[in-house]
Amino acid sequence: MEKSCTLLVHFDKGTPTLANDIKEALEGNDVHAKVDAMKKAVMLLLNGETIPQLFITIVRYVLPSEDHTIQKLLLLYLEIIEKTDARGRVMPEMILICQNLRNNLQHPNEYIRGVTLRFLCRLNETEIIEPLIPSVLSNLEHRHPFVRRNAILAVMSIYNLPQGDLLLADAPETIEKALSTEQDPSAKRNAFLMLFTCAQDRAVNYLFTHIDRISDWGEQLQMVVLELIRKVCRTNRGEKGKYIKIIISLLNMPSTAVIYECAGTLVSLSSAPTAIRAAANTYCQLLLSQSDNNVKLIVLDRLNELKTSHRDLMVDMIMDVLRALSSPNLDIRRKTTDIALELITPKNIDEVVLTLKKEVVKTQSGELEKNGEYRQMLVQAIHSCAIKFPEVASTVVHLLMDFLGDSNVASAMDVVVFVREIIETNAKLRVSIITRLLDTFYQIRAARVCSCALWIIGEYCLSLSEVESGIVTIEQCLGDLPFYTDIEEGDSTEASKPSHTVSSKRPAILADGTYATQSAASETALSLPTIVQGSLASTGNLRSLILTGDFFLGAVVACTLTKLILRLEEVQPTKSEVNKASIQALLTLVSMLQLGESSFLPHPIDNDSRDRIVLCIRLLCNTGDEIRKIWLQSCRQSFVKMLADKQFRETEEIKAKAQISHAQPDDLIGFYHLKSRKGMSQLELEDEVQDDLKRATGEFTKDGDDANKLNRILQLTGFSDPVYAEAYVTVHHYDIVLDVTVINRTKETLQNLCLELATMGDLKLVERPQNYTLAPESSKQIRANIKVSSTETGVIFGNIVYETSNVMERTVVVLNDIHIDIMDYISPASCADVVFRTKWAEFEWENKVAVNTVIQDEKDFLNHIIKSTNMKCLTPPSALEGECGFLAANLYAKSVFGEDALVNVSIEKQADGKLSGYIRIRSKTQGIALSLGDKITLKQKGDA
Repeated sequence: MEKSCTLLVHFDKGTPTLANDIKEALEGNDVHAKVDAMKKAVMLLLNGETIPQLFITIVRYVLPSEDHTIQKLLLLYLEIIEKTDARGRVMPEMILICQNLRNNLQHPNEYIRGVTLRFLCRLNETEIIEPLIPSVLSNLEHRHPFVRRNAILAVMSIYNLPQGDLLLADAPETIEKALSTEQDPSAKRNAFLMLFTCAQDRAVNYLFTHIDRISDWGEQLQMVVLELIRKVCRTNRGEKGKYIKIIISLLNMPSTAVIYECAGTLVSLSSAPTAIRAAANTYCQLLLSQSDNNVKLIVLDRLNELKTSHRDLMVDMIMDVLRALSSPNLDIRRKTTDIALELITPKNIDEVVLTLKKEVVKTQSGELEKNGEYRQMLVQAIHSCAIKFPEVASTVVHLLMDFLGDSNVASAMDVVVFVREIIETNAKLRVSIITRLLDTFYQIRAARVCSCALWIIGEYCLSLSEVESGIVTIEQCLGDLPFYTDIEEGDSTEASKPSHTVSSKRPAILADGTYATQSAASETALSLPTIVQGSLASTGNLRSLILTGDFFLGAVVACTLTKLILRLEEVQPTKSEVNKASIQALLTLVSMLQLGESSFLPHPIDNDSRDRIVLCIRLLCNTGDEIRKIWLQSCRQSFVKMLADKQFRETEEIKAKAQISHAQPDDLIGFYHLKSRKGMSQLELEDEVQDDLKRATGEFTKDGDDANKLNRILQLTGFSDPVYAEAYVTVHHYDIVLDVTVINRTKETLQNLCLELATMGDLKLVERPQNYTLAPESSKQIRANIKVSSTETGVIFGNIVYETSNVMERTVVVLNDIHIDIMDYISPASCADVVFRTKWAEFEWENKVAVNTVIQDEKDFLNHIIKSTNMKCLTPPSALEGECGFLAANLYAKSVFGEDALVNVSIEKQADGKLSGYIRIRSKTQGIALSLGDKITLKQKGDA
């Protein structure tokens, strides 16, 4: 077994002469030099050095010292030195320190007594402790509480030794007497803890004897009482009724730590509605009273657990939970809204939406750093509420439409997507939404928001007045035509100037008193042809965006005008009015084409937008019934199908979560009274923590997993090497555990055998390797723990070093490299399409992989990539239907560290049947982008 370690400090060993330098400093009279020497000696011992020659020096020159720092370092030294020989017997020289420890236990200074008693708590050698017991017991009555409380801990430690009940047979009775007369809170806590640990019946008897005074006990003692209650109720569930009253009484204590523990104890002991409601109320009080954000996040986690197991009771607490939105921290607000959204019912939906509306209004008061992001989160929450309960949509949709012009584009985008869904699903609100949208359209300044708003106008302006208002609104936002006018050819000497020239720069004083550079841009534009309507700031929003070269928006404007003209033909009886509007629309489209094909813009119009605008012009000149049906009906039907598909997927996900079975039919049944390691009751969840490592390393795996376990064994050396080694690698969240089996294949004893490992990437070796002695043809299991700090393909490499009696030099066996797969870190995840696009635009690392595969079917190739990368396809199945020779899909996954992995697959089928295209990976970190790209390159070929 490895030795237990009570102290871990990193130290660079330095030169080999360091031990001699320490010895010289300890023999001198300089106190500061002695302190430094003792620190170095302790650190050398902690890092595996033995330095036995120092022991006698320390006994002679350090033990007599009266300096408190030296005495404390001396106790650390005595704690970590080897006190037993190879057979486990105490070394004879250890008797030299017993007299010193006895003197310290009787020292007039209470600090020396206290730290010596604390040192005895970490001694396991009964031969050293036995002569000191009378001195320890005498300190139970010392005048100073610091000495008494450490003496109690020393008694508890001695009593818990293998032969402690023989050394201190009456320890529980002694401590019980001390507890009855003790006044110091810390000493009382230690005494009660000793009874709770060593004599539980006495602790329970003391608790019920003084149950009336429990509210006057200190916070530390009350925490131990709660721990005692949990332990007693775990072993004897029939008695938990009489302890519930104690817990309820402790819920009224002023200590936040006590009431937090009370709430947790209540939940673990009882599922009665009264107990759960009391615990939830306590958590909500802590949520409001605590200023520490970490505490609030922990409390929200507890409320989330209650929501999962006791949702009906938590529904009544939803408004108390929502009060946590007053915190300025965005993580707290997000977690609060997530909990609240899952507790919404028809009874409380109105109150919840009203609260969310108030929070949205608050974000308008002052533009704080996170206001835009918080507003976006609120909009998404209100969107969810309105989809679940359409009757509340009318109360929020008009309020949210005020934010279509929000400077936070993501927030405005969420609003317009919300409006687009509500206008389809809630027909009663269509007229009022269209009217409000046309009134506020001029405020929109983001191209993406304008595009979505234009689509809504084109699809849902149905009556004559709405269609005419839509056309007028778009024309006003485009401004007068044409978009530019040519000047006389003789004055075109300035035509080569850039489109936006800075004419002047001057410092401006901001509201907070700081300076900023103010630039005035002259729109002599577009290299002087003159822009009609002056500067961009004074023009309509559509005109401003199109003049910057955004011809995708221009194509959307063209399609919207075309739809409105086609619908005008249906609702306008006067043919002349229709012709007039159609001519004006054609003039607008031609002017856009003229602007895009001119040489004055920095970027000409792209081919896709040009073809789209030309198609609209041809359509307005010659309209057929089939074309009219496609433009006015099929687009809306596709959108309805998309919404239905989204709702279906969400419903299926909810059903899938509800059907997850936490117990398989062939699992063992955990009878409480016949419990084994595999059958755990709810009350014993705390006891499972110690089994995490076993579960991680596969010791609890079932027989059916043996084949999978064998696949994870890696051979590290060759069969002909004198030392054979193989490793079983387990990746468990942030840890990698290597179980290395080392076999001595020689006829000689291998001495000082050491497994030396090194890592590359964001991997870090936790433990310092130990030396072992390996008998001929014997084996040894060596475990190494490695910490992982990011999602990146890492490499572990190293060697085995050993000595033999015949060869004086050390022999080195180089090990094969162990490659840690990125697939162990990432798992499929979901995110909204808008969120995916936002992240795609934000993330800076991109890896582009060309498609090179023998697979000839687009969908088969997509499924192969999904399986190989352990990702989820966000593109709905309905969008992948049909055979057109092209396929584009978005994939998404999340790492255990919270990092996002975005993948876009775009492929095309060539004439010869082969697939071509690109797979693009984007991530916030370089590691994911590169590692995932390498994985796809290796795996994409697939089977023929």
